[in-house]
Amino acid sequence: MHAESNVLGAIGTVNPGDTSLLLISAALVLLMTPGLAFFYGGLVRHKNVLTIMLQSFISMGIVTVLWVVCGFSLAYGPDHGGIIGDFTYIGLRDVGMTPGPSPYAPTTPFLAFFLFQLMFAIITPALITGAFADRVGFKAYLWFLVIWSFLVYIPFVHWIWGGGFLQHWGAHDFAGGMVVHLSSGMAALASVFVVGSRIFRQNENRLPNNIPFVALGAGLLWFGWFGFNGGSELAANGQAAVAFVNTNTAASVGMVTWLFIAWWHTGKASMSGALTGAVAGLATITPAAGFVPTWAALSIGFAAGAVCYLACQFRLRMKWDDALDVWGVHGVGGALGTILTGVFAIASINGMSGLIDGDAHQFGIQIGAVAITATYAFVVTFIILKVIGMFMAVRVSEGIERDGLDDALHGEAAYQPLPVMVAGVDGGGVSSEEMATPGVQ
Repeated sequence: MHAESNVLGAIGTVNPGDTSLLLISAALVLLMTPGLAFFYGGLVRHKNVLTIMLQSFISMGIVTVLWVVCGFSLAYGPDHGGIIGDFTYIGLRDVGMTPGPSPYAPTTPFLAFFLFQLMFAIITPALITGAFADRVGFKAYLWFLVIWSFLVYIPFVHWIWGGGFLQHWGAHDFAGGMVVHLSSGMAALASVFVVGSRIFRQNENRLPNNIPFVALGAGLLWFGWFGFNGGSELAANGQAAVAFVNTNTAASVGMVTWLFIAWWHTGKASMSGALTGAVAGLATITPAAGFVPTWAALSIGFAAGAVCYLACQFRLRMKWDDALDVWGVHGVGGALGTILTGVFAIASINGMSGLIDGDAHQFGIQIGAVAITATYAFVVTFIILKVIGMFMAVRVSEGIERDGLDDALHGEAAYQPLPVMVAGVDGGGVSSEEMATPGVQ
């Protein structure tokens, strides 16, 4: 989250252009969570579609309440020891129509900045659900959503964007490489080790149930990502334009790179693979979007497609059941992008130099910040799930897992069976109805 280069208005004066960009960007980022629901919903088996989609949508409700009550205040309130904020803005007190006392978003209403930040807080824990898809109970997930937000996400925001120790140290994350993607990716990996692998029926079809859903979700994510990255400049200026262009460039190169590597590896040009590559490119450019030139975004997109694909293959070899490759795409992508920010950043773009601009020290800071945040997210998530498991079952029963979570947990099904008329044994009329679900294996 970057505001230091804002020159369109004096601090304390609301700039209509900056405010419009921030409000539109907030709406774009909100759209990403339903997009994630469709993306994940298409990738899982048909009997668990509603469960994973609800896990994304419920984050919109619960995290909003947390963020209004005290989450935003703890993230962006006055710093205490470089670790956390305080309750200065509890219940959005003094968060209104004028720029607040914070140094962030100095030319937009403080309330607009709050709204933009809320959208990041909503989607981050939802990303984790792809790792433990098909096997975690809804009650346990709700507890995890709340506790993880307070113990991992909010501290990360404060450390990196809210005046905490990593920000003072000099670590840079333009739009969430560490705050969003590395945190959720490492949490995903920890959840796999705690929850364990999925159970499959003999000869059960493990392929995605609805590739068009995956495509719809990926399209919404790509569209919303312009707000995610472009809005993070917090001003309608040239740096925001750079972030917009770099976002699309890295996504495109990531998609093409993943597609051709997978095509060479498997002999098939997979649509779901190409879409996953685009998301990898988006996640990897996120920390660098407003700091690097467009030619560097080409390199970052290529690195995203190649390295994230290899990470997913490594995960398969290690038999880690990260169902939807959250670690390989978001965790590895977030770490890679944060480190490459320290390589390709150019001071003439947004005031920060990386390795190619003569600042090896910044490169080292980026690596150190990745190590700290990755370790913290993994360890604390592991502990959170273990503690929750002491009070309730984190994982559903074997029977529910085999039959599907949608009906058992929510009493609904994504695909309602349609009656298929079957001819009678005498060759005339209709003697029975066979219930079938067209298009679902």
